[in-house]
Amino acid sequence: MGGFSGVAWRGRHWVPLLVLAVLAAGTLIMHRGGDRLVVYCAHDALYSEAILARFSRRTGIRLEIRYDTEATKSLGLTEMILREGVPPVCDVFWNNEVLGMMELAERGMLMPYRSAVGDRIPACFRDPEDRWYGFAGRFRVVIVNQDETELSAADPQRIWRQYPERFAVAKPLYGTTLTQYVALWHEMGGEALRRLHRDMRARGVREVLGNATVKDCVASGACMAGWTDTDDAFLALDAGAPVAMSPLRTPAGKTICIPNAVGIIRGSHRLAAARRLVDYLLSEETELALAASPSRQVPLGTVDETRLSAEVRRERSWLAQSVLPRELAASRRACLAWLKRLYVGGGT
Repeated sequence: MGGFSGVAWRGRHWVPLLVLAVLAAGTLIMHRGGDRLVVYCAHDALYSEAILARFSRRTGIRLEIRYDTEATKSLGLTEMILREGVPPVCDVFWNNEVLGMMELAERGMLMPYRSAVGDRIPACFRDPEDRWYGFAGRFRVVIVNQDETELSAADPQRIWRQYPERFAVAKPLYGTTLTQYVALWHEMGGEALRRLHRDMRARGVREVLGNATVKDCVASGACMAGWTDTDDAFLALDAGAPVAMSPLRTPAGKTICIPNAVGIIRGSHRLAAARRLVDYLLSEETELALAASPSRQVPLGTVDETRLSAEVRRERSWLAQSVLPRELAASRRACLAWLKRLYVGGGT
């Protein structure tokens, strides 16, 4: 009798437990995007929002977009994807640089996809196993306030050594400044870069949260010069600020092109929609749209050159001199480990 009562007790509670399980599963599905394609986007909403909205209108695919903050561009979303694991929350990652995509690929977080339009992107700017593709690059530059100094943007070493407290840099733990540091680590070696960084900090170089802040400091005259990206420099020029820019060069004379990058997160259940978005971002249409935007990003693939402004054609001439992102994977790991110890762990 007692045994029968035990079975009956479990039976009475089976239905509500099942309901709770279904509700929990439904909540998890809702949390992971429901029927929407979940896109993590490290690229500025100012430039990416219109492109994603156009894709959604054209295809009928609804998007749920998560943007990153200026201070933690790219690294924040890259590490979030690694923390979330599989099954993922994110379906497609539009990163604003390539090195984080290489890390995700090495950690098994990206699905191979041979895009129908991927071949228009040069092989040096895409993964040989089709796990990520670069597109629409911008460059690291030196920006100078011409009202504040007669020194040339082509000679940043002289500027920051003579006037360190009026030279601005973004914290190198994040974003495109991290890519710059990785490129320098690759070329100079870790010890030389550590010495350079210590020297700059000891002299009082102004360290700020992001590239946009560097641009604002220089455009306002609070700083004479700084390191930033072409998209931010163009915003200052368009606003009428008395600034000039030159491509930042490594000690070997190379430019630093930083492409956008896109990949599909392993475990995504919305593959058809994800692949359509990847194809759209890699298209000539998207590269031309980003080239025509205020950011003037440089198409990496083949495009109708007559549709490019003189400014973008000038930038495009810097591509052949660029550091190749795929060469920097090992240096990224070592450089980032040092920067995390320095800025998070209190190391040196």
